[in-house]
Amino acid sequence: MFTTEYKTVLELIKAFPDEQSCIDHLEKILWYKGVVSPFDPTSKVYKCKDNKYRCKNTGKYFNVKTNSMFDNTKIELQKWFLAIWLVCSYKKGISSIQLSKELGITQKSAWFMLQRIRACFGIENNNNLEGIVEADESFYGGKNKNRHADKKVKNSQGRSFKDKTPIVGLIERGGKMTAVVVKDTKRETIQPIIKKYVAKGSTLISDDWMGYNGIESHVHHYSIKHSDKGYKHDYDSSVIHTNTVEGAWKIMKNSLRDMYNSVSRKHLQAYVDEFVFRYNLRRMQNSERFNFLILNSGIRTKYKDLINA
Repeated sequence: MFTTEYKTVLELIKAFPDEQSCIDHLEKILWYKGVVSPFDPTSKVYKCKDNKYRCKNTGKYFNVKTNSMFDNTKIELQKWFLAIWLVCSYKKGISSIQLSKELGITQKSAWFMLQRIRACFGIENNNNLEGIVEADESFYGGKNKNRHADKKVKNSQGRSFKDKTPIVGLIERGGKMTAVVVKDTKRETIQPIIKKYVAKGSTLISDDWMGYNGIESHVHHYSIKHSDKGYKHDYDSSVIHTNTVEGAWKIMKNSLRDMYNSVSRKHLQAYVDEFVFRYNLRRMQNSERFNFLILNSGIRTKYKDLINA
């Protein structure tokens, strides 16, 4: 399915020069087993003119864009394909302002496109992990010391997140990552996430935050005291470490800081999903990531749902 390679933006544009070529590619990717009605998958389907189909059981008409990220869009598919290519291939993503310039559309439309695309990134952020799994929490938000005097938040330092949003991250050593935006880092919040995504009997490595206390009933738990750095350990520091997940946090924070002015709490999970998608599929070619996202584009996001999230 993923045999065609588009190594550059120019090759992508040449491969999809018009609306019909994009529709043909969508049908090839999404309906590789045959046309399926989005209203009744068991129904017989009749082909109609203008790339439309009719569901026999419901009598409704549909096309390949129905109930997907492309549903009811007034922007041509060539621009959608280019947007998907850019957001999947750029290591730090792309801002709505920059995308609006690249596509010749308004910033509002570019933002809505990106949010629709990000809604599909979540397919790579619910991974079952096993073996050696590193766990860590990160806090998204600017540093208090860098704020202007009238914007500083009192008693905000360390694990205080009055002005920050906590994120719990889990990475299987040599495997995939799962990251979840949470309301706090208490035991009652962290441990259900670990039990959901980490297989029982696995090895969990974390720092010495008390939120991990008691998880030993589910996994073999090793905790690291970062204050021990430079001193003699009673464990093999080449194996017992959280360098992988901490490195991932560094990349994510750099991406968010360099590419976006700010990200609100209600939309932060979507941006985390975007990062996890690229992190987990980093060994894929750009064209493979492009087609993989299209294959999993069956999520329709409405503008009013984004605003009222």
